[in-house]
Amino acid sequence: MSANRIPLIAGNWKMNGSRADARAWAEAAVAAAGDASNDAAVFPPYPWLGEVAGVVGGSRVALGGQACHGEVSGAYTAAVSAGMLMETGCRYVLCGHSERRALFGEDDAFVAGTLGAALRAGLEPVLCVGETLEERETGNTQSVLLRQVDAGLAEIRGPDDPLTIAYEPVWAIGTGKAASPAEAAEAHGWIRARVAETDAERAGRVRILYGGSVNPENIGGFLEVPDVDGALIGGAALDPAKFSAMIRATPATAPGA
Repeated sequence: MSANRIPLIAGNWKMNGSRADARAWAEAAVAAAGDASNDAAVFPPYPWLGEVAGVVGGSRVALGGQACHGEVSGAYTAAVSAGMLMETGCRYVLCGHSERRALFGEDDAFVAGTLGAALRAGLEPVLCVGETLEERETGNTQSVLLRQVDAGLAEIRGPDDPLTIAYEPVWAIGTGKAASPAEAAEAHGWIRARVAETDAERAGRVRILYGGSVNPENIGGFLEVPDVDGALIGGAALDPAKFSAMIRATPATAPGA
């Protein structure tokens, strides 16, 4: 974590929760963020975006969409445009989450299209990148990450375009097996260096989050890493007490640090 970048603690609720759950989870996040030094964001399922927007509006908790389509409108049944998310009150949208890549066939070109659409709509894309266990074991982690980062950076139009990046090793998502802080440091260093090749100023300010089995016990170790600027949290974000603890976490006080 750098003193120049405020950490972002983001909860991706995926396809979980009732309307009442969404409201309760959002209320807990707002309460936690009120006295925290970190920024916070939540990514609810599409049907609950309006409900959650009403809870987090005016607070330190930002709203995000879990994905968007690359087109503005059209015959894309069940798809959601970046403009729709913007009108719902979103600030962020995830682009290329590993589950979207693996389960819905989103390749680098499609992900880049969604990132470009997000920027044109006024959203801040969160570009998700990460390697599978096979890619790591065959020594291809760096090449995979840089390929995915390059695809996203190609959509950046200028220095004022906002961007967050999330490194989420596929083998650590939902498995309970997190990357070590050293593994995260290496991957985040590669990513930041790649951004610096095209824009040194952006590289200094872009937030790179770690995602993959993050919990209150290990988040402190990740926040100790200079190039880790927060976390993209899945399962643990569904527990208000755990997510609240992580919103308030710092390298010095985080549980397990």
